[in-house]
Amino acid sequence: MELPIYIVDAFCQGPFTGNPAAVVVLPEWLADDSLAAIAEQNNLSETAFVVRAAAGWDLRWFTPKVEVALCGHATLGAAHAICEFVDPALERVVFSTRHSGELAVARVAQGYEMSFPAVAVEPGGNAEVLHAALGQMPGETLIGRYGESEWDYLA
Repeated sequence: MELPIYIVDAFCQGPFTGNPAAVVVLPEWLADDSLAAIAEQNNLSETAFVVRAAAGWDLRWFTPKVEVALCGHATLGAAHAICEFVDPALERVVFSTRHSGELAVARVAQGYEMSFPAVAVEPGGNAEVLHAALGQMPGETLIGRYGESEWDYLA
């Protein structure tokens, strides 16, 4: 099976700068192990997989090792690939995701604009672990959750 794969640099000022992501446009969903294998072969921080849906596009993200609940730069990359190569008439792309709800990306004069989902946070997290990772004790630690199992820690 041949699949189009686009490598898109987000947050860049020119070629080969910024944060790269692979974008794979699928005619239908492949098995999860196939998605994981493609992402591993791409060997970028994220590979975005998109499938056209009735209300826009379905979107999933994989690292070379696991599926993730949200990836901003790969979402922007997916919108760019769709707007530039798949459906150039689009000015706004709406993605449906498994863990982060609906995400919309619009073309704007300077590129693309996306609103991220809000994640509620509360005091928590292990300050000692964050201290070891950051090299200094945080003044405050917060914890938030999106998706089914991913936690975000703020220091």
